[in-house]
Amino acid sequence: MSEVRLAAEPRTEFGKGAARRTRRAGKIPAVLYGHGSDPKHVALPALEFARVVREHGTNAVLTLDLGGAANELALTKTVTTHPLKNYIEHVDLLLVKRGEKVTVEVLLVITGDAVPGALITQEISQLQVEADALNIPDQVEVSIAGVQPGTQIHASDVILPEGTTLAIDPEALVVNVVAAPTAEQMEGGAEESAAAESTES
Repeated sequence: MSEVRLAAEPRTEFGKGAARRTRRAGKIPAVLYGHGSDPKHVALPALEFARVVREHGTNAVLTLDLGGAANELALTKTVTTHPLKNYIEHVDLLLVKRGEKVTVEVLLVITGDAVPGALITQEISQLQVEADALNIPDQVEVSIAGVQPGTQIHASDVILPEGTTLAIDPEALVVNVVAAPTAEQMEGGAEESAAAESTES
């Protein structure tokens, strides 16, 4: 994942009213914290940051230009969006250093096709991993090509990029493969449900 450079302005006003004024000015209130330093309150350019999230996901690493101060590297930790209007309300940023390991959740993508008659259940959509802050994978993939009913794929079975390690229980179930119900079983289940409903009424 490539670094993205963004200008960040210090914020001196706080509270809901100040946050609204910041957003009206086309900026997003954000807090930069980590490494035992005092939290820094900054404002990020709204359009540019939204584009970063769209193109790089929520694990984007930002090079923050803080004006006169030295640039800071920061990992996008939490992005809070408005539940109805879908704009970004607030961002939490975590200070990182080159070579530092961070724990993040990355998208887990299933690839391939199981054998006919198999029903696939994806139990986990995000996999927690530890990776170099500047080399966080955009996603990890797990192949179900040709797998048979009765197969279970656990977190330890997922092949991770070099330098990335698992940060959850290796036995956590990722994908469960069972036999798809037959048409007869589906009809039988529907008949049982109808019979149960008539008995209750």
